[in-house]
Amino acid sequence: MAQPVSTPRPMPLGPHRAVPVIAVIAAGLGGALLLGALGLWFHYGTAVFFETIAAGIAACF
Repeated sequence: MAQPVSTPRPMPLGPHRAVPVIAVIAAGLGGALLLGALGLWFHYGTAVFFETIAAGIAACF
């Protein structure tokens, strides 16, 4: 029977631990984006905020 050329290395984070870490990072980024949007909203007002969002979406398409 053939033997493996090299032994597999253990992963630093197993699959059972990687999912919560990714979820926490994603939640943190989402929260940061939400806080940034709210900060812009309060700083510039609703009209300027919506005009900026509309211009950004129009630039994408």
